[in-house]
Amino acid sequence: MFTKRRGMIAAVLGLCLPVLVGTTSTQAANSGRTVYEITVKNVEQLRQVVYTGTDLIDETTNGPVTVIANASEARALRRTGLPMKYIGDAEAEFAKLGKVDFKDPVPGQIGTQDFPSGYTGYHNYAEMKAELDKTVTAHPNLVRLSSIGKSFQNRDLWMLKISNNPAVDQAKPEVIITCNQHAREHLTVEMCLHFIQRLTDGYATNSALKALVDSREIWVVPSVNPDGAEYDIATGSFRGWRKNRQGNGTDLNRNFGYKWGCCGGSSGSSTSDTYRGTAAFSAPETQRIRDFVNSRVVGGVQQIKTNIDFHTFSELVLWPFGWTTNNTAPGLDANEERAFRTLGQQMAATNGYTPEQSSDLYITDGTIDDWMWGQHKIWSYTFEMYPSSGGLNGFYPRDTVIAAQTTRNDKATDLFLQYSDCVKRVIGQTC
Repeated sequence: MFTKRRGMIAAVLGLCLPVLVGTTSTQAANSGRTVYEITVKNVEQLRQVVYTGTDLIDETTNGPVTVIANASEARALRRTGLPMKYIGDAEAEFAKLGKVDFKDPVPGQIGTQDFPSGYTGYHNYAEMKAELDKTVTAHPNLVRLSSIGKSFQNRDLWMLKISNNPAVDQAKPEVIITCNQHAREHLTVEMCLHFIQRLTDGYATNSALKALVDSREIWVVPSVNPDGAEYDIATGSFRGWRKNRQGNGTDLNRNFGYKWGCCGGSSGSSTSDTYRGTAAFSAPETQRIRDFVNSRVVGGVQQIKTNIDFHTFSELVLWPFGWTTNNTAPGLDANEERAFRTLGQQMAATNGYTPEQSSDLYITDGTIDDWMWGQHKIWSYTFEMYPSSGGLNGFYPRDTVIAAQTTRNDKATDLFLQYSDCVKRVIGQTC
């Protein structure tokens, strides 16, 4: 990969915070999560950083990278010998975001679980549900809303089915779109809501969209991690929270069962932001996704053919495997890899993202993409959305970018849906 996620926030912080190298644990913060800047010169050094288990924010192979580390990870980072700069307590640094160039809101403007000023165009959990309800009312013949189960804190995981006959289980290729596995990635909720609105509102007037809806059954989960998302904004400031709210939190996208914890691509420490959980599918939220996807095996055949899992940020289109740097591996042959790569490149050509295998920079294990493909042969992609860089600030773009950055993926998702009956068609093969 190329330089990604470098941000102006580190520069801003550098003007107002002391620069401390090799800081002791007494400087670590109230939240137990500390922000550091590590300077790397190549991909091998970046991998050294990743393998400490830290939450990697920037992804450059030649320059400073921002990380969030607990105390043990910070010690491991020091042992690498790489230049290391202390920035501050993670929660305190994230809380500054949204207040840098906006006045404090008037009393009552921020609820107990709502976004800061400058971000009110984003949907919290209740507002997301209200949008889904509006879609059901407006398009009762195109959609069906259901819950696939409860989160750890007993919130419904809402799923909307889009089809020309949503009440009937038809013999059509199925697609599942998932958003907001990581709590702080709120732009992905907006992506799922936009995807829904475009297909439903455009059905009557756009013949191409109508053809896609008529020939597919499409499932959309706008928030896989509602507990974490609500916690991230619960104070009226941002927390930079990534995980769910089970104990110290589990990184949902390290908790899936295929190659769980296999390869140094997740952490076994419960205080780490990349904590994989006590066991595969130990998180209720990943269990709900697993159970639904498993339920779509009918007569021994998986009905779901494709998946996009939306994340932020870095502007990437990624495909399996993440657990190995090899392009092919058991369960992924050369033709399958070529089909993944070709469709990924074609989608990236429409939105300006960088296409690459998930492990091109470093290993991840227990991810949804690897599980979807490794367990079910579902062609699964991760889209890392806007911005291409940004440090801590990259997770929280202003609401003024929502429309542009969600519509930016229209052509890519159209292409994805077109090939969802048989992805191998993209390389001239049949299924």
